[in-house]
Amino acid sequence: MNYTLFGNTGLRVSQIALGTANFGMRWGHGATAEESASIFNAYAEAGGNFIDTADIYQFGQSEEIVGDLLAGRRERFLLATKYTSGAVPDADRLITGNSRKAMVDSLEASLKRLKTDRIDLFWVHHPDGLTPSEEIVRGLDDLARAGKILYAGLSNFPAWRLSRAVTIAEFTRAVPISAVQFEHSLVRREPEVDLFPPPKRLVSVL
Repeated sequence: MNYTLFGNTGLRVSQIALGTANFGMRWGHGATAEESASIFNAYAEAGGNFIDTADIYQFGQSEEIVGDLLAGRRERFLLATKYTSGAVPDADRLITGNSRKAMVDSLEASLKRLKTDRIDLFWVHHPDGLTPSEEIVRGLDDLARAGKILYAGLSNFPAWRLSRAVTIAEFTRAVPISAVQFEHSLVRREPEVDLFPPPKRLVSVL
């Protein structure tokens, strides 16, 4: 396994992260707990140390399975999760979106499912088109100061929203935006227009 420094942090993480969207069966498809354990253990034995999940994945079951699999070895891994969509089908509007309330409520629920007292990397899963960047950055900073999260990242945000959030965090001395996550494939090539090359001084790309 190869390793790299994670964005503007001192973290040394594996270049391959383990995505766990299919850990669980609540979407009607995916991997059983036993199958998930086999995948997780193979990744760990290969030297992987970066686990990525989200509250919406398998409607919370992914986080539950990951929490069980981390028992007794939590400190060996960088644990990342996301909020925005909620962990249940047709989640209430107050617990979805990017608002500070949704952020705090979602994080507390994720901590319980993951059976941990902190999230190493907390992602905003996608922009809701309503919440100001200032509210998002201030909310993430509050969580970092409370010791609930260590690092913050943005997922599926357009370049202009990413740049604004990074700038707000810098000028207000808030927790920095340490990572950006987006889909890039032969079908989805939009990042090549405005996100490549990424601002390596500021963020790590996943």
